[in-house]
Amino acid sequence: MEHLDNNCNSSHDFLHYTIVQQHQAYHAEGTLYDQSNFSPSVTSACEQNRTVTVGVKLSKAVLVGDVAVGKTCFVNRFCHDIFDRDYKATIGVDFEVEKFSVLGVPFNLQIWDTAGQERFKCIAASYYRGANVVIVCFDMSNIHSLTHVQKWKEDACDNAKDPIVFLVGTKKDLINEHTFLDVERKAIDMATEIQAEFWPISSKTGENVKELFFRLVGLTFDKAVLDELDANKGPSKQIGTISISNKDVYEKKEKKKCC
Repeated sequence: MEHLDNNCNSSHDFLHYTIVQQHQAYHAEGTLYDQSNFSPSVTSACEQNRTVTVGVKLSKAVLVGDVAVGKTCFVNRFCHDIFDRDYKATIGVDFEVEKFSVLGVPFNLQIWDTAGQERFKCIAASYYRGANVVIVCFDMSNIHSLTHVQKWKEDACDNAKDPIVFLVGTKKDLINEHTFLDVERKAIDMATEIQAEFWPISSKTGENVKELFFRLVGLTFDKAVLDELDANKGPSKQIGTISISNKDVYEKKEKKKCC
């Protein structure tokens, strides 16, 4: 369930999500990450207002995949809640930032939507550097695109930072149930092979789009805090008051700034 609050403090609308529990994987067989909750040490640090880095947590996610598999539509559905049938190929890279609060800690996710055309690969590859998450997309209505995901994953991970990897099947709305079950099985096998977590989504209907990003952010935040706790043993710093309610797992807030 979601709650929407209006606040008049911005000239532009933006969405702010609060996550207080880890979202589950789409399919138990289709994930390398069997984590169903935040790590105890992460939860404890947040509950006690302890974190080793003062300020907003920041992670970088890159989307890769063949041209026309629907990467931009996927990003636009989550970031702007829109679906545009008029496809325009991404030139080089597009960039979005989404703001979250995870266990009371501010968290920003950079989303880099890279071009799938061969002539832009050299440009796009420079943006893989330092990625914490790699999202490899394929078109569920074009099973041939699944055969390319391993190469996309390898190219992105060569320059990434020990990333969490997702395999995302787009355009679920374009296939029937029988075809979906066949593609799902093949995608789960591929996810196992490339050590990724599989999610099928529809940018047109919005199916599984937010759930995937909630899962992605939860896993990324948990890993980031664990890495910092391991790297900074000893007294930690506080970043402010944190309170975790037993209300809804995810709350969506819309804020506005007035002139």
